[in-house]
Amino acid sequence: MTSSPVLFDHLPPGVAERLGWYVYLYVDPRDNRPFYVGKGKGDRVFAHFDDQKDSDKVRIISEIETAGMKPRLDILAHGLKEEEAAFRIEAAAIDLLGIGALSNAVRGWKSLQLGRMTLDHLIGYYAAEPVSIVDPVLLIRVNKLYRHNMTPLELQEATRGIWRVGPRRTGAEYALATFEGVVREVYEIQEWHPARTLPYSTRDLSQRDTTSRWEFDGRVAADDVRGKYRGRSVQQYLKRGNQSPTIYVNC
Repeated sequence: MTSSPVLFDHLPPGVAERLGWYVYLYVDPRDNRPFYVGKGKGDRVFAHFDDQKDSDKVRIISEIETAGMKPRLDILAHGLKEEEAAFRIEAAAIDLLGIGALSNAVRGWKSLQLGRMTLDHLIGYYAAEPVSIVDPVLLIRVNKLYRHNMTPLELQEATRGIWRVGPRRTGAEYALATFEGVVREVYEIQEWHPARTLPYSTRDLSQRDTTSRWEFDGRVAADDVRGKYRGRSVQQYLKRGNQSPTIYVNC
């Protein structure tokens, strides 16, 4: 598809009503690759030309305009009756193109729960059986950092720090990394340290306030312990309304 300049800065009369909710792409005319995915209605598709924030999206638009061109605006889907449909299509497009190839700051709506994942992950998500925890453990919800394609090291470093926990932490023998109530990995806790005592390879904590926070040194648990919990649901231990990322069980 060849590039053409943006001819409008708003939708002509009657067009917005026909479009309804829609999902759009900003396409770089220099290589015909989408660099931003968005959703909206009315004139939302034009809003990013006036954006003054310091972001990759604004930088790419500026580079294109400096080269004497304009981004191509593609409508990926339109005529959507509800905003949720636009949210879902936007999220699917971001998942397909890859957040690393786009200037979007975040993944799409509920992408981790409802978006692209392997069939094994999906079956595990919906078919996870409840487990009764018999060991002294610390459940650690890694929802904010979790990705379905993260490496074992990324998951371990997302789990071992940095947490606001008290002396009770020393009673936990294992840390269970959980996402959406399902145990993703089990670690044996060897020792606790003040936050940022240990090096991280996959996280930059230089700008984080680590006051009164802790991290643990540990390793993947033995197979017999790991086999009891990994892939099982611990949702029954996560009380509704409790937003704490750490929950003690049996300690």
